Amino acid sequence: MNMLSTKSSLKSLLQTTESEHNPLTMSDDQILEQIYSTHVHSDTKFDVDSLFTLVENTLRRSTHIVDNVVQGSQPSLENLDDKIPQFSSPLCTLKQISSEMSCKPPSEEIAHKTTLAILNKLSKYEWDAKAVLTLAAFALEYSEFWLLAQHQPTDPLAKSVAVLKRVPVLTRPAALQKHRQAIIEVNNLVKATLQVIEVIFELEKLTTYDTKDVPALGTAIEQIPVDVYWAIITIAAVVTQIDCLTTESEHKQELSHYGQKLNIILSKLRKQITLCGQQIDEAEYYRRLRKLFQTPTEIMVVFKVLIFNKDAPQPLFDGATKTTVDISVLKKKNVYLFISTLDITEEEISVLRPVYDSIKTNDQYKIVWIPIVEEWTEQLRKKYEVVKSKMRWYVVQPFGTIAGYKYIKEEWHFKKKPMVVVLSPQGKVQHTNAFHLIQAYGMKAFPFTTSNEESINKEFEWVGSVVGGIHPNIDAWIKEKKYIFFYGGNDKEWIQQFTKYATALANDSVIKEAKISIELFCVEKEDKSLVRRFWSGIESLFVTKVHKTVDAVTQEVQKMLSYKNETGWALLSKGSSVVVSGHGNTILKTVAEFEKWREVVVKKGFESFELCFKEYHEKIVSTTHRCSHLEIPNVAGKLPETIKCPDCPRTMEISISYKCCHNETTANAIP
Repeated sequence: MNMLSTKSSLKSLLQTTESEHNPLTMSDDQILEQIYSTHVHSDTKFDVDSLFTLVENTLRRSTHIVDNVVQGSQPSLENLDDKIPQFSSPLCTLKQISSEMSCKPPSEEIAHKTTLAILNKLSKYEWDAKAVLTLAAFALEYSEFWLLAQHQPTDPLAKSVAVLKRVPVLTRPAALQKHRQAIIEVNNLVKATLQVIEVIFELEKLTTYDTKDVPALGTAIEQIPVDVYWAIITIAAVVTQIDCLTTESEHKQELSHYGQKLNIILSKLRKQITLCGQQIDEAEYYRRLRKLFQTPTEIMVVFKVLIFNKDAPQPLFDGATKTTVDISVLKKKNVYLFISTLDITEEEISVLRPVYDSIKTNDQYKIVWIPIVEEWTEQLRKKYEVVKSKMRWYVVQPFGTIAGYKYIKEEWHFKKKPMVVVLSPQGKVQHTNAFHLIQAYGMKAFPFTTSNEESINKEFEWVGSVVGGIHPNIDAWIKEKKYIFFYGGNDKEWIQQFTKYATALANDSVIKEAKISIELFCVEKEDKSLVRRFWSGIESLFVTKVHKTVDAVTQEVQKMLSYKNETGWALLSKGSSVVVSGHGNTILKTVAEFEKWREVVVKKGFESFELCFKEYHEKIVSTTHRCSHLEIPNVAGKLPETIKCPDCPRTMEISISYKCCHNETTANAIP
């Protein structure tokens, strides 16, 4: 290796070494790595609050003296309340810290090494204590210097000590004029450092809260060691600068970058404390709300806290009279909270209308629509007015985001789909989401509590609840106990084939002679509104039954839901009772091959038609077995972790699918 390359390598090594000790070129992670090696976790107790109180009092008055001396008259501190706590000063420790900082040449690298040396001496103290002890050591010297400057003109002892401390070097008029800017810069840095440590103390007082409730606290606490480092290195740099000024050295410490860093830290810490305060308020509100719902109280109290919290309660809009009413109309009432976004459809609103019509003369029950909007805009307010006009019941008027939005989302599992929370006059939750119960069973499930849901007959003839009223002929067919083929699918050819063979079956001479009446209803051939209502009804039944003991009805509902996106499907009912349902291939083959099992019907008797249908269908299923595939809607409420397959005894695999319903929502949501 030649001499030139050796010098180059040595220069590079020196630059690397310098950068490792220059805080201005180090990242926070690099600083953390070095200062953590100085920290030893200890149970040592130290009255850091009392020391900080003394330091704060000392430095506030000291910096005020500097302002008076350098800048002229400043506001009086007579109203400052100096609290002098009973405290045993750690004087030896403070002197050791002072010795580490004194008489050092000006350099960022030396200031960094000085800071590490101080941190090593204070290794067993917590981070806030390290900062305050360093500031206290500085305060002893700084306050004494300016106290002597204030008293030397009138006190001979102060004058003598001031000379020893080189106070006149800075306080003579000529010196003041020469060093005015430097002294002001030092004084401002002292104030900024005090502010940073003061805010760190505010932050430390919040550590009694759980970071799960206050996530911003965890982020801020993690940063405190680096913030303390910058407070200590700033003090070390200030001490060096004062030494340079009092010794009239030609060399000075560059302090502007320390001031910039402290301002950034101070701004960040204040934002973190503001954010922590907001999160603490939210957490305490959340706990209060949860306690209210767990402890019987008055519905009015619960409603106020849920919707408005500390804000003044706004009147409700009465959709029936188109006027506003005081929220006291809910006092001592059973209340149905109808919760939705503004993207609610006309069909979803219509689910509540029969309930309203039934209870409007019963003063003990009230419906209130709560619109969920995270951030209101003028456009959303116009949309709200359109949706509001569709409501006949009470409506919460927008004033901002609902206070209990987080609670509604997390505790009641609101997922942007409409839900109905049933509350008793005492504010107790009777059902966390009765929307699907209402949609599936209507007023048969009134008053829509969980106990009502559980008491509904498991063999409830659900076909009528899903298809009743959607077509003028269906109610008559159900009433006459006719056989009905409900069918549909995504394949038009399959639908045509099924229509052909099912019509042939219905018109077969054997069927006609037996006076068996079979009707056909193709769901997919109806308008989109009817199709949506049909599958919404199936989904609602599924949601109401999914947590219950598995029975024949639950399995049929689950199977029907699995057919939603199939090529073809069909369900045969007798009146409102399900005979059989099946996938496109198996059910089509059963109908198409009627010739093969017709004689069995004749032999067993025409009353055995449905039994023969089921037996032949099961025979086909056994040879072409295909298990179900479910796409469960993202409904409000918890869905079970496991679901049994309705076609076999195994547990179904779970997967997540994402579907864009932009066109459907745009077409059907209220504009």
